Amino acid sequence: MVSDAREQRRTGYLDGLAGAAGHADRAVPLRLYCTGLLLPGERKSIEPMAARLAPDNVRRMHQSLHHLVADAAWSDEALLGCVRDYALTVMTKSEPVVAWIVDDTGLPKKGTHSAGVARQYCGQTGKQDNCQVAVSLSVATWKASLPVAYRLYLPEVWANDDQRREKAGIPKEVLFETKLEIALGQIRKAIADGIAQATVLADPAYGNDTGFRQGVAELGLRYVLGVQSTTTVWPPGAQPLSALQSSGRGRPASRLRRDADHTPVSAKQLALSLPAKAWKTVTWREGTRHPLRSRYCAVHIRPAHRDHKLTQPREQEWLLIEWPRGEAEPRKYWLSNLAQDLRLRDLVAVAKQRWIIERDYQELKQELGLGHFEGRGWRGFHHHATLSIAAYGFLVAERCRFSPSAHAGHLGLSAPKLPTHFQPRGSHPPRAA
Repeated sequence: MVSDAREQRRTGYLDGLAGAAGHADRAVPLRLYCTGLLLPGERKSIEPMAARLAPDNVRRMHQSLHHLVADAAWSDEALLGCVRDYALTVMTKSEPVVAWIVDDTGLPKKGTHSAGVARQYCGQTGKQDNCQVAVSLSVATWKASLPVAYRLYLPEVWANDDQRREKAGIPKEVLFETKLEIALGQIRKAIADGIAQATVLADPAYGNDTGFRQGVAELGLRYVLGVQSTTTVWPPGAQPLSALQSSGRGRPASRLRRDADHTPVSAKQLALSLPAKAWKTVTWREGTRHPLRSRYCAVHIRPAHRDHKLTQPREQEWLLIEWPRGEAEPRKYWLSNLAQDLRLRDLVAVAKQRWIIERDYQELKQELGLGHFEGRGWRGFHHHATLSIAAYGFLVAERCRFSPSAHAGHLGLSAPKLPTHFQPRGSHPPRAA
């Protein structure tokens, strides 16, 4: 009974997505593509999926799926909107949206012709590598999360190269934007779409940037953003010196000041100066084996980055610091404009909710083939990612309805046996016995 009801939900869900793809001819290939992503199998590029979906006619299936992803001009935003509406309706039945999570993910790639590929930091390998990088915005409750925006970062060497742009099919309206600018654009779009607003979370790659923090605040949103230990702050009770009083000659001074005896400190310096009683052990959630806890301190400070160019001190914020017991120095730092009377435990719980995006990307890559697209074009990259997120949206909804451990392998789907001697292009032939 459960499997029958699940199959009905899956069919209805895919029918809704097919409608968002526009042309009726795309409906069947879209349902098949999403089904291929949900089927068991290690590789989720087009050719292996075609072999699982139609072992008796792999070539025809391959052509159909390839056209849908690489050539058909359907809207990624429209389809992601359908995914979001479906999944969030289920996600928020029992708990509210608590966070908007900004992140980016690296997808290792060989060669130099795939859209946006360059030697840059790749989170998947943990080093500078040849890869594509995509920026995403996810909406999260305490127990579930879903990417609602996903866009390829286009390095300047690509953005300014007309020949490479043309070969990869990059739209003329796509200009160079930093990852932070892409993220702020995704946040603005989420506000315009009426998604339930929540605290913005991100790691230090975003939180270190004063402009990004200001941009989020100017949109009327709260944030808890990771920063580095070198971030400068004014300690509790301190702030920059006022402008010098006018001498009566020339234009009056208006900028804030520092001097040799009155300067900000780094977040790390402040953390090391705090008394032992300032640190509290906080448990923020239950882990798979035991409660997750560590030592924290939160103090009211004023961010100091280049404030000597301002006329008014920045507003007070929280500086949250994690210093696990037994370690030589603090491990992590966050700045937050959440309410000044917020409890330490609640502040920690929100900051730590960013972990959920790691689970999303792990499942999207390992189970749903997010990084398996083998084409080189801009459109194909985004279409494949959108359909991977669409498949994941169904899993998220099923997990919220039933088991927290629900995943692709538990959907009751099975693939036909692969054709005899089938071998995807680029793979090594099996060694003879």
